[in-house]
Amino acid sequence: MNWLLNFPQLSDESLLAIKRYVDGSFRAFTRTYGDGIEAFFGPLDRTLIFFERLITGTPWPIIVLVIGAVAWFAARSWAVVAAAVGTLLAIGLFGLWGDAMKTISLVFAATIFSIAIGIPIGVLMSRFRRLGAIVQTVLDVMQTMPPFVYLIPVVMLLGIGRVPGFIAVVIYALPPIIRLTDLGIRLVDSEVIEAADAYGCSRWQKLSKVQMPLALPTIMAGINQTIMMALAMVVIASMIGVQGLGLSVLQAIANQYFTLGVFNGFAIVGIAIIFDRISQAYGRRLQRHRGATHG
Repeated sequence: MNWLLNFPQLSDESLLAIKRYVDGSFRAFTRTYGDGIEAFFGPLDRTLIFFERLITGTPWPIIVLVIGAVAWFAARSWAVVAAAVGTLLAIGLFGLWGDAMKTISLVFAATIFSIAIGIPIGVLMSRFRRLGAIVQTVLDVMQTMPPFVYLIPVVMLLGIGRVPGFIAVVIYALPPIIRLTDLGIRLVDSEVIEAADAYGCSRWQKLSKVQMPLALPTIMAGINQTIMMALAMVVIASMIGVQGLGLSVLQAIANQYFTLGVFNGFAIVGIAIIFDRISQAYGRRLQRHRGATHG
């Protein structure tokens, strides 16, 4: 009766052979194409360095003024502006300005890349149902796979550094913008689409002048979620060489520096609140302006 208690499984020799084959194949692939892959990501590395030097090299009063101006443009609320500026000043007073700017540059670059990749995929998903079903499955895997697992192939391919950390952040942050772009377009009222057809709009005109404008509040919600997911990854990405507040948190954990960890943790929360309030306020303004909501 042992077979009822012990689940049948492959023998240890078979499992060992499978693991050796997969690991050996991947290792051989990285040895053969590693240099070419690193060269392929060279422009991305230079782009990330540009963003980091741009933000960390800009005088702090200009950074504060720019973020305050963005907050005012997005929210038209002095309370949101005061909260954003006050949070930045508090981060600076606690000596975390440099690390915070590195984190903001990473999140800023990851958000731009995620939007550039995610919105076109979301549009294609809304247009082609079979493609949408395939992409949904991929997104499910991306969102449920523990981040530490997909750090492994990224590190094996590109080693430790800025680029693999950035790729890990983008993989983690990309699904919300894809899902909500698809959802926003599909929720556009069918009567509006019929009216556009009646006026003889082409597919591109319907997308650019009807569907995307009406879906914009939902897409903004996706951008908000993407920013939050990117910030959530900064500590994990620091394990493979990404600098900033996440690295300080990691060092605090390793050395049991409670205060250092708490300060840097609150700085990450502060940055998340700034981005969240600004993007949410802008989304609400869009909804009021267009008089349309979805979901």
